Amino acid sequence: MLKIRLSLGGAKKRPVYKIVIADSRFPRDGRFIEKVGFFNPLLPKAKKERVNLEVERIKHWVSKGAKPTLRVSRILGEAGVYPMPAKGNNPLKAIPKKDRKKDKSGSDKSEPKKEEPKVEAKKEEPKVEAKKEEPKVEAKKEEPKVEAKKEEPKK
Repeated sequence: MLKIRLSLGGAKKRPVYKIVIADSRFPRDGRFIEKVGFFNPLLPKAKKERVNLEVERIKHWVSKGAKPTLRVSRILGEAGVYPMPAKGNNPLKAIPKKDRKKDKSGSDKSEPKKEEPKVEAKKEEPKVEAKKEEPKVEAKKEEPKVEAKKEEPKK
């Protein structure tokens, strides 16, 4: 199966990609059939030198059955060569983890509000008890350490 995909080039921390036609079984940076453009992600989006495409050759290969990868289809969609892919549904990735739970409970407005205060009140009480127990455990741990230090000088 033919793919239109990116082939990595450039130096360390300075990527430059070739847009190539390759068999899907070939390695990413390995053998390819034809180079049809390049992509430099380090340049600003407004510059012409960021993306260079041989549009006629890409259309030729698409007619032969080559399928672009998701990233290449976005690049081709911006250039107007290929239809832009649909945006993925990934809403939680943009929200910080600590705020994700709040948003989930906010979507179910009526039922969780009644349940949440009860659950929170129960959670608070064990935390207070656990705090009282922790210093006692720490004090016990510290005492044997002091005794061990006393024994060392005796040797």
